[in-house]
Amino acid sequence: MSEINKAPRGTNDILPEESYKWQFVEKRLMETAALFGFREIRVPVFEHTEVFTKNVGDTTDVVQKEMYTFNDKGDRSITLRPEFTAGVIRSVIEHSLTSAALPVKVCYCGGCYRYEKPQAGRLREFHQFGAECVGAASPAADAEVISLANSLLASLDIKKISLEINSIGCKSCREKYHAALKEYFSVNKDNLCGTCNERLERNPMRILDCKSPVCSKIAADAPIMLDFLCDECSQHFEGVKGHLDAMGIEYTVNPRIVRGLDYYTRTVFEFVSNNIGAQGTVCGGGRYDGLLEQMGGQPSPALGFAMGVERLLMVMESEQIPAPVPEPCDIYIAPMGEAASVKATALCCLLRNEGFEALTDIVGRGLKAQMRYANKIGALYTVVLGDSELESGKVNLKCMENGSEKEIALDNIVEELYSARISSFAEKLDI
Repeated sequence: MSEINKAPRGTNDILPEESYKWQFVEKRLMETAALFGFREIRVPVFEHTEVFTKNVGDTTDVVQKEMYTFNDKGDRSITLRPEFTAGVIRSVIEHSLTSAALPVKVCYCGGCYRYEKPQAGRLREFHQFGAECVGAASPAADAEVISLANSLLASLDIKKISLEINSIGCKSCREKYHAALKEYFSVNKDNLCGTCNERLERNPMRILDCKSPVCSKIAADAPIMLDFLCDECSQHFEGVKGHLDAMGIEYTVNPRIVRGLDYYTRTVFEFVSNNIGAQGTVCGGGRYDGLLEQMGGQPSPALGFAMGVERLLMVMESEQIPAPVPEPCDIYIAPMGEAASVKATALCCLLRNEGFEALTDIVGRGLKAQMRYANKIGALYTVVLGDSELESGKVNLKCMENGSEKEIALDNIVEELYSARISSFAEKLDI
């Protein structure tokens, strides 16, 4: 097959036999977020490049290696979003959302784009569901956002997953930590990868997130941020843990979590699965109190998270959690002849207006081929419509499950299908 007829590397087509799972997950996530007061926001799939380079962090792999950046016809540098938060905060600032009632609570779902080596759970086009909360500084806000993420996973019946939390402090206490890291890593400078040698001077905390086995081994004994927290950050973190304890949300303090983007401050967290291989982080987030001011807005505390939809589906599959299969076609009307085809089209329109999935032949099949098609799509009922049926105004409504037939008037087809649906529902409930 020609390359032009294949999806670009690192992207996937979501076919009809899989898309219902995505619809179920996205709907369930949106419904659960609404219980916490989060409402959907939709932002452009691309932004001015500076939205990411100045705010995500120019020492991150995302900015240095992974962004899809191009000049548009106006010679402006444009980037496909590699993550949502920066674009959402740009929107919050542009539309002065913080001038309304606080906190601002928004959620989103859509595609993101990063140029990296494709592997299981890591694609160049991937999808995220996420939430952002702007205008709340208290530890209770951190705990609520973590609770939301926990509830989202629970709403999908995901159980084999663990929560890890950490604090990476504020700008003040992080300066001392950076100095300690520089001193520690400088001793091993010759063994660090080239990227980490660049990070050593600009942002040594990024070394802790390096995927190189050599750098990871060196980082294993590095100082931890928790030992350098100022009193205020330490009290905040204790407050977060207290709220989580009160809600009965289990967690582990993991002092090595730093997250992959530079705008985070204080609380950071991840939900991790051990069932989907190396890319086990299903959800990650934290607080980013300085981002609004950094982007030119009024200073305001903020925090949020994002979870990968592909990874959620992988976890659901690993735990054998099914998504509800769509209901089959209610009725297939098999016409014989042109007049019957016209009538069948009209009947399908009538039935669809009443909420039934009704199909008829639109490719010119013979009757036998139509019935095979009705079987293939799992139609619950079929009707054969020919000249004699048109003349008498009566048809046989056939139940495809048991082969039983019932003669009905064409004018009563809606009522008969309603009755059949109710009877089937009652039978399933053994009423």
